[in-house]
This record gives sequence, structure tokens and C-alpha cells, in this order.
Amino acid sequence: MIIKRPIFEKLLNELDKPFVSILIGPRQVGKSFLLRLIFDHVQKLGLNPKYYDLENPNDLNLFIGDEATLIDRLSQEGQVIFIDEFQYLKNATKIFKVLVDRRPSGPKIFASGSSSIEIHKHLKESLAGRYRVSTIFPLSLNEIMQNSKYNILDYFKFCGMPGLLNEVDSDDKMSLLNNILQTYLLKDIKALVREENIRSFNHLLYLLAQNQGSIVSIANLAREVGLSEPAITKHLEIMHQTFVAFPLASYSNNLGNELKKIKKYYLYDLGIRNSLLKDFSSIENRQDKGAILESYVFLALNKYLKLNMELKFWRTRQGAEVDFVLLKDRIPIPIEVKYGQKDNSIPSGIKQFIQRYPLSESGLIVTMDYTDKASFDGKTINIIKWTELESFFERC
Repeated sequence: MIIKRPIFEKLLNELDKPFVSILIGPRQVGKSFLLRLIFDHVQKLGLNPKYYDLENPNDLNLFIGDEATLIDRLSQEGQVIFIDEFQYLKNATKIFKVLVDRRPSGPKIFASGSSSIEIHKHLKESLAGRYRVSTIFPLSLNEIMQNSKYNILDYFKFCGMPGLLNEVDSDDKMSLLNNILQTYLLKDIKALVREENIRSFNHLLYLLAQNQGSIVSIANLAREVGLSEPAITKHLEIMHQTFVAFPLASYSNNLGNELKKIKKYYLYDLGIRNSLLKDFSSIENRQDKGAILESYVFLALNKYLKLNMELKFWRTRQGAEVDFVLLKDRIPIPIEVKYGQKDNSIPSGIKQFIQRYPLSESGLIVTMDYTDKASFDGKTINIIKWTELESFFERC
């Protein structure tokens, strides 16, 4: 079945816009599929599109040679040009800049990429004001639940990689996730990490999966992995730039007893995390069930962040903490994840945060299966089940 993704309509609305539309995100999250859907739509409109997949050697060969000749050819080939995995194209954004500046006679460009290391470098240098970036994530819970036969608790096992929709057997799903993980390590990482450091990189990736949601100490990771602290920092940045691990910074208002320079890391997909840990058991049987639910909340919130939003966490030197702080127009909303909560009691972390930051207008507690409301210092504390989280923030 084809899942209707809200991002598809957003991208279609960019068809008449003069800028380059760029899709970024990890491998196998549906970037190419979205490009193909838009290609089919454009073709039906009679706009003469052209599609290139630069992981295909035959297509990549067409982009080798004199830039001026290539630009002239692309200008004449179609009204809309699709370039998948454009990070393989040398001087891509310089070429895009010339084509954009030829609009309206030049073609509209849609491009995708799986690594932002080179992409962002070129965007800043060559395409300032001439592009829009859309980050493509794995399928959200609301998207994947369009399949009425889907077992909702399987989202904690396999999560949202679109290719899973074509698999029925659990073994096949696990195999697909492992293949995606290996493709990332073989294609993206081998090009970015020295051969002798691949094993250490894999070890670091495993440690992040094992300690997901915990505060990361670069020094401790360096000792565990056997690399220098600068090397660990570089590896973490590579994971971030290839959309595989998202860093979460701490929230602070420059108060002396708050921890300011600490970070947590979350892998981009629970299924990929389970593949790394080789554990696909049901969430109710997992010792790390709290971390799994917390990870789901992070991934769900991260997908819904708008330009006026930011996500952080909060912790003091005395141990007071809140799992997440959602900032909307700089107004903080403390969010706690409580797997087994069965009443409307308010965690002490939320209480202390609201007392310290009275600008907070509300708080949120996400549970496995309990819904209610409470109040503290005149602030509403919503208590919702995890299945309600995405709809809750769609209304924000």
C-alpha cells in the first residue's frame, strides 16, 4: 500500500517555486520514493521531467565533464529535473545556482541526499537564498497506522522504515533493518572514516544504542572505545551529519547549578536501534522499556519541530531533571515520560522546572496507557498516552 505522507503535499506546493527543493535524511526513509511520486505527478501534468539516480553509474557518467556543457544540457532536457543522491555530483550546488538564476526559462530542480557533510558546505557557499530543505524521517506512527492491519505495539520493535510495509514476516523485517544498517556502514561510513577506525565506529554506534537517552560523556566513550576524545567527537558529528544520531542539548537560563554543556544522543529509528542491540522482544518484556518509550517521544517530537520550536532536556547539579523541554517561541514546556504512570501525580522534575521557569504555560506527561489532567502553580499538566502524542502536537 502507498502511505499518504504530509511531506508529499508540501513538496508538490514547491513545484512552481524558483528555488531548488532539497530532500535530506538517512538512507531508506523514502526520499527516492517521494521523488518518484513527484516525478509521476509532474509527468501527468505534461511538464517533461527528467530523473537521475547518481548511485547508478550510468546516470552518474552523464554528469562527468565540462560544467558549462552540463548546465546547457540540463537547461534543455526538461522543465523539472530530479537528481537523487546529488552529493555524488561534483560542484552540484554551483551548477544548481546557475540553473536557478536562469529561471523562469531554467528547470525546476528537486534533489535528494543522504549525507549533509558536503551538502551543507556547498549550500552555504553557493546556494544562499536559492534552496529549501525538507528533512525526511522514517514513517510516523500516524502515517504507518494508515495500514489498518498494523499491530501498533510493533512500532516499538520495528519502527517506521517504509520498506517494512512490504514485509509480513518478522524475520524478514529484522533482515531488512540489518541490511539498512550494513548499507550505512559500508557506503556512507567507509567514505568518511579511516579503515582502521571502522571497528571503533561500530562500537561507538552500539554504545549509543545501549545508552540511548542517557547523558553522554565524551571522556567515558573515548575510554570505552579506545579512541581519543577528538576522534569520538568527530565520529559523533559524522553520525549527526548522516542523520543517524541526533544530539540533544541541555536547557539552561544561565543559572549556576544547571548543567549546560552536556548532551544526550538518540538514534533516528527504534528499529535500527533494536537491530544494533539484536533485541526485538516486545516492549512489555524489555528491561529498557522506559528508554524505548522516551526514545519514541523524542523521535515523534523531533519530526514535528517547526521553525519557532526547539527541543532540549533539563538537569541540575542536584539531580532535578526533565526528559524534554520543548521551546515554542522561547516559551518552555517541560515534558516527562513515565511508562508505568497510573494516576495524575506530577513528577518532581516538572514541579521544580515550573517553579524555576514561571514563564512555562503548561507541562506534559507521556505514559504508556494513562490519560488525565492535573495542575501545578496554576499551570495545566496534560497527561496523555503515547499514541496521542503526534496528534497532540499537530494541534500545537
